[in-house]
Amino acid sequence: MSDVGDRDDAVDPLSLENQVCFALAVASRSVIALYRPVLEPMGLTHPQYLVMLALWQHAPLSVKDLSGLLQLEPATLSPLLKRLEAAGLVERRRASTDERSLAVTLTERGRALRAEALKIPATIVERLGMDLAELRDLHQALTRVIAAATEAHLAARR
Repeated sequence: MSDVGDRDDAVDPLSLENQVCFALAVASRSVIALYRPVLEPMGLTHPQYLVMLALWQHAPLSVKDLSGLLQLEPATLSPLLKRLEAAGLVERRRASTDERSLAVTLTERGRALRAEALKIPATIVERLGMDLAELRDLHQALTRVIAAATEAHLAARR
């Protein structure tokens, strides 16, 4: 009988080190931790930074569209928007065309914060110490994983 420690991890389908979910979870936590000290002086958390990125690129956006872009449930997004609004970075207003829809816009302060945020991508790349081409390849691979997982979720609902 084989001892658990004697198993060949390359063959064991339940080996922690071989799990894609484990690698993704640890990578996500580790990379987000690199953002914390960079975002803190700006008064942003990582989820708030993602909201600001979407708004800097596409504002104004409805809460529904912002939710879809960020792939976050509106119930998760709402507290983020409330905190950003309290910080004076965004405003939420009823859309003039549809009273049921909330439009999210940047305030002047929110637009100005973009100039400070321009340093963030280069800082993170530097802290990772990885080649830019390698990071682009990783981004493409993760984008394919996201698409595959999204399709798998949709197929499971059918």
